[in-house]
Amino acid sequence: QVQLVESGGGLVQAGGSLRLSCAASGRTFSSNAMGWFRQAPGKEREFVAAINWSGGSTHYADSVKGRFSISRDNAKSMVYLQMNSLKPEDSAVYYCAAQNRHYGGAPNRPIDYRYWGQGTQVTVSS
Repeated sequence: QVQLVESGGGLVQAGGSLRLSCAASGRTFSSNAMGWFRQAPGKEREFVAAINWSGGSTHYADSVKGRFSISRDNAKSMVYLQMNSLKPEDSAVYYCAAQNRHYGGAPNRPIDYRYWGQGTQVTVSS
């Protein structure tokens, strides 16, 4: 059974940092792009960051460029999202996602991802 499990969320003050982790199990995703999305109450799920299979290509939403960094460790089946200079508008449930096969690139659309985690809450206080 394929599972993506996020961790590392929590409550942080504005300007602080958090590191989210996503552990993949049930199959290997070392050849597949992976991404992070987020969803705030009353809003649609939005793209945050994506990374291609090798880690050599990354893609960020404009709202997080320069503050967030996505990385992966294929040997450990892990994907990370380092979030710095957090703002209250970053508050949301953050989801890890994985493509089902190798397509190349680092896509930014939810429809491009087959597998999803349950999410981890990030709350940034002002």
